[in-house]
Amino acid sequence: MSMTPRLIVSDLDGTLLDANHDLDPDTIGTLRELALRGHHLAFASGRHFRDMLNFRERLGVPVHIISTNGAYLHGPEDDLLAVFHLEAEMARALIALPRHPEVRLNLYRDDDWLIDAPEPRLLALHAHTGFGYRVAGPGDLDGEGVGKVLYIGDAAELVTLEAQVRERHGDRLHVTYSTANALEIMAGGVNKGAALTSLLSRLSLGTEDCLAFGDNLNDSEMLALAGEAHIMANAHPELAARVPGARAIGHHAENGVAECLRRRFSL
Repeated sequence: MSMTPRLIVSDLDGTLLDANHDLDPDTIGTLRELALRGHHLAFASGRHFRDMLNFRERLGVPVHIISTNGAYLHGPEDDLLAVFHLEAEMARALIALPRHPEVRLNLYRDDDWLIDAPEPRLLALHAHTGFGYRVAGPGDLDGEGVGKVLYIGDAAELVTLEAQVRERHGDRLHVTYSTANALEIMAGGVNKGAALTSLLSRLSLGTEDCLAFGDNLNDSEMLALAGEAHIMANAHPELAARVPGARAIGHHAENGVAECLRRRFSL
């Protein structure tokens, strides 16, 4: 294989993380070895930036972080390289959108994650990171500084919400799903792929120098951009059709990313 440095970018939940939403020791060892060989690493997730730091700290090597589905791009030293907020007026319209009482409204801002009511089931997903939501007070809902509006709830209810959002706002928003129960809304043009384009430029690398890994619809743009795209065995059934050039690899619960990387780089 060529010694050209690559950028290896991976989604977290359902991709790099195991069934317990944690980093397996085998995955940690594989990524450390790649960093030592001069390759660049990046995490790209719908998670909040602060919710991703623990994973990077445990690797102990430099990692760029694309968070909130591309609304934020941070460097390895926590330097903020790019941020794209929703227009406050748009965020307020989404906050005010009528929804089923069991659909939870979440706001991802620069430093916090707000939710409109407690939802203990969400906390297990973040048990390894020490980062969790704060129940919003009325003064928190002014729409300022919002990177993402996230609705969590029944899939059918979210499809109804999605249709209303698309009809009212169209291309002014980027609408996607991280799971069938999580409808994610960013400013228009904001997605993991756009953030990856910016990161590749900063690293003076081309798309052909990029390996990307993902499992869900919010990974579509990132995977379509990468020269070597990989889709997990547990991926959303529509993802392969959206990224026809991608290669199918193992299951996230069986360390599919690490296994693929060890083969690819002869580790």
